[in-house]
Amino acid sequence: MTLTEKIKDILGKNTDKAKQGVGKAGDMFDQKTGGKYSDKVDKVQSKADEYVDRNQKERSAGGTDTRGGRA
Repeated sequence: MTLTEKIKDILGKNTDKAKQGVGKAGDMFDQKTGGKYSDKVDKVQSKADEYVDRNQKERSAGGTDTRGGRA
């Protein structure tokens, strides 16, 4: 099992916690930088949430990833 597969497995089992972690990390970064990069942080948080959601859907659909392999 590759590192990527392990990460996907962990994310799939803990979707809500992963999203919370991304949100908290982004908020903390925003606070430390005084909101200077707020728009960029929001984009990264959104993309990370989309990745977690996409990974969850792949796991629910039978575990194939977009390259045709097993997740």
